[in-house]
Amino acid sequence: MSEIKLLSVASEIYPLVKTGGLADVVGTLPGALAPEGVTVRTLVPGYPSVVGALQQAERVRHWDTLFGGPADLMFGTARGLDVFALIAPHLFARPGNPYVRPDGTDWPDNAQRFAALCQAGADIGRGSVGAFVPDLVQVHDWQAALVPAYLHYAGGPRPGTIVTVHNLAYQGQFPPALLATLGLPPRAYTIDGVEFFGKISFLKAALRLADRITTVSPTYAVEIMGPDAGAGLDGLLRERADIVSGIVNGIDVDVWNPGTDSHIPAQYDARRLALRARNKAALQERMDLAVDPDALLCAVVSRLSWQKGLDLLLAALPRALTYGSQLALVGSGDAELEQEFTLAAETHPGRVGCVLGYDEELAHLFQAGADVIMVPSRYEPCGLTQLYAQRYGAIPLVARVGGLADTVIDAGEMALAARVATGIQFAPVDQRMLEAAIRRAATLFADKPAWTRMQRNGMKADVSWRNPARHYASLYRGLLAERTGR
Repeated sequence: MSEIKLLSVASEIYPLVKTGGLADVVGTLPGALAPEGVTVRTLVPGYPSVVGALQQAERVRHWDTLFGGPADLMFGTARGLDVFALIAPHLFARPGNPYVRPDGTDWPDNAQRFAALCQAGADIGRGSVGAFVPDLVQVHDWQAALVPAYLHYAGGPRPGTIVTVHNLAYQGQFPPALLATLGLPPRAYTIDGVEFFGKISFLKAALRLADRITTVSPTYAVEIMGPDAGAGLDGLLRERADIVSGIVNGIDVDVWNPGTDSHIPAQYDARRLALRARNKAALQERMDLAVDPDALLCAVVSRLSWQKGLDLLLAALPRALTYGSQLALVGSGDAELEQEFTLAAETHPGRVGCVLGYDEELAHLFQAGADVIMVPSRYEPCGLTQLYAQRYGAIPLVARVGGLADTVIDAGEMALAARVATGIQFAPVDQRMLEAAIRRAATLFADKPAWTRMQRNGMKADVSWRNPARHYASLYRGLLAERTGR
């Protein structure tokens, strides 16, 4: 099996910089691909957190000016990852969130910032770093999606290209007047290039020009070819359906391991589930909930947004509380949802607890202590929360959409009889069906043998990167064979 050299380009990578699941995927996939004969180096912006973590770094490329200032491409290791870091202080030496200013608005030069990342990716793809000339370039989401465009319009030999869509709703749209600023030729601004309803769209460019399109679950790959989830790109995706595939994400099963997790009071496994009770009590105490082992403790670890369906949960909450349940929530996002969940906690002391923000240690405690992890998303490309839940013996209660549909086995009559259920799904995604799903959870929770069986089913499920890595490696080899005969 010949080695494949893959350049991965992304705007974030765990554990160096993270705002969501994209970082987890970009950070864990390289290690999973190594046994498949795929060598990965990842290009990321030189944010302060990245620069601070880079070790044994050497400069492998220099630009006198790159979108407004000098820049260097450094290669080194960071937390066990092989990383190219684009050091451009005028673009990336900024505190806080990579995409928005402290007031929550986008950085006004985001087009130039991530075009610089893409230009660097295209340069590496064309062989500017002689020690690493990639066979393939995989770009993640809109921030990296101009790489296939730069390679296409430059002409000449190029590597194969794959675009991976983690969320089609975020497309990187900018005014057409920026075309020349971004270093794109006039011929790029067409329906067969970067133009999208009168704007430049980074993501649309990759969907049109990349050799392969992947997204992060088979169901989401089908959903985005329809108008409801296609975000205006469904026609293009249907046109290119033969090169679209869905590969479910995995998780780092070493980081997310209840048997060794240092973030939780009691470590446990499927044979020692009784120890979870200590974690449940600790979570109830942490969230100012009544410490009651018999209460159905439902939990949410999420960005607070319309997409995540949390307005539906607020509407369903009064009915849910009649089933003897509790709700614990950690997350941040929409200001109105933050206010309403805070008010719910004040209105229902001991029954509802809310922590605004994100805390990695607390997220582990949620998975280890909650009875139910709720993901009522209106759409969900893959989702990682439900995978963590199964790993930790929490029952995922999820909308039947995207990757949630692909990764949770619903506790219907046949699945319960066959003893294969791992969670609860509901559809359509509305208040009534969410309330019904919570009622089902309360009924199952009262049936301790059935509940324990579901917990153990989830804990023995393979939610690692092993199978997804095999699928990616197969896709890479197929693309290489098509392009080079290898």
